[in-house]
Amino acid sequence: MNKALLLIDLQNDYFPGGAFPLWHAEETLSNVEAAIEQATAKGVKIIHIQHLADPKLGLSPFFNEGTPGAEIHARVRTAAPDAPIVVKSFADSFHETTLEATLRGLDVRELLVAGMMTQNCVTHTAISKAAEKYDVTILVDCCTTVSEMLHLIALHAVSTRVKLAPAGSAI
Repeated sequence: MNKALLLIDLQNDYFPGGAFPLWHAEETLSNVEAAIEQATAKGVKIIHIQHLADPKLGLSPFFNEGTPGAEIHARVRTAAPDAPIVVKSFADSFHETTLEATLRGLDVRELLVAGMMTQNCVTHTAISKAAEKYDVTILVDCCTTVSEMLHLIALHAVSTRVKLAPAGSAI
């Protein structure tokens, strides 16, 4: 069964010095790097997902195209330099993107979900209508949000719909 590691919104604005730094961002980044290394060693496909604000809606507080904050974190790009990038402008990484076509092209059947804003883009992607055809696992140690409490609430809320596991046991 082909697996894909989805790296959602690991962008500079969510890290120290960015427009909206998140709780536990540096630790999450280290965990994601380890997951990428493990995935690469096991032949798991890796896909970057980058959120860019819709310019038709005006200037956003962060993730504006062409700004340093919207760029995928350099350490993530270095760890997976050849991974395709899917650009999105909604929380659901499938909505109006090339993600479905990319997964189909890679013959993926299982999704390992990692990234930023557990309660938003991570969970919305994991429980997307389009994700129902996949075996989905959220890598709990490879995602984060604004606080530990919100992270844990979001994981508990989605636990009836998808699997939750640390990266080491899921990849």
